[in-house]
Order: sequence, then structure tokens, then C-alpha cells
Amino acid sequence: MKKGLVRIVSLCVGAWLSMACNGNKVDTPCEPGSRGTAAYQKITAGKAKEMMDSGDPYILLDVRTEAEYAAKRIEGALLIPNYAISKRVATELPDKSALILVYCRSGRRSANAARQLIQMGYNNVYDFGGINDWPFGTVSGKR
Repeated sequence: MKKGLVRIVSLCVGAWLSMACNGNKVDTPCEPGSRGTAAYQKITAGKAKEMMDSGDPYILLDVRTEAEYAAKRIEGALLIPNYAISKRVATELPDKSALILVYCRSGRRSANAARQLIQMGYNNVYDFGGINDWPFGTVSGKR
């Protein structure tokens, strides 16, 4: 009887520990680069730049408005405004395991968009906040 109880407790503790970074809680931050089940992952602009420069494929997602995007954006960014994520992302980003780096102006919309993407089943999403904190190059003008 004791051995059976110990096994059950061990299994429960193991399951609980694996959930801590595997995204069963959308607000659980994980280390960048961990590839478990999706979880909200906040990274710095520097880490995002490092990931972009690694040579691995990625999608750079700008979730601001069209006017903000035209005024200043990170080169190569795909614009899907935060308010249009639920309508457009499934057709424009069909690969739910693709590396997606999300930004906005200050970080609020990118956090919301990243969480929404995770809830939609995307499992490699990183929020690096706002373009206001991006110390690297930007471009302007219409696409």
C-alpha cells in the first residue's frame, strides 16, 4: 500500500513540475529556447535581436496599427494589428510551431497578442515588448 501511494505522489509531483514550464499556465514564463508546450515568454530586445541574427527562421510580428507601422518599424516585420489577430493569424501564420517574435509600441499590445497566439495553439512565441525600447535599426514608409 505504501509503495503504491509513493508512486502516485511521485507521479503527481513529476506532472506538476513538468507543467511549471510547459505552458499549462499561459502566464508562466519559461527560459527562451525551451521548446515545451506553449507558455507566455517575455524576452529583452537584445535577446530578440540575438534570435533574429542566429540564422534560424523566424516571423517578426508587429501588432500595432497601420499608421504606427508606416511611421517606424523593424525591417522585415509582418503587420497584423492586435485587434485583427483572431481574424487573420490562422491564414497568415499557418505554422503553429514557427518561431514568432512579437512587438508593439510599448509592450502592452505585444503581451496581449502573444498570450492570444498561445491560446490559439502557437507554441514558440516570444514577446519582446515595444519598439520604443528597440535600440537597433528601424525603417519607415509604406511597405
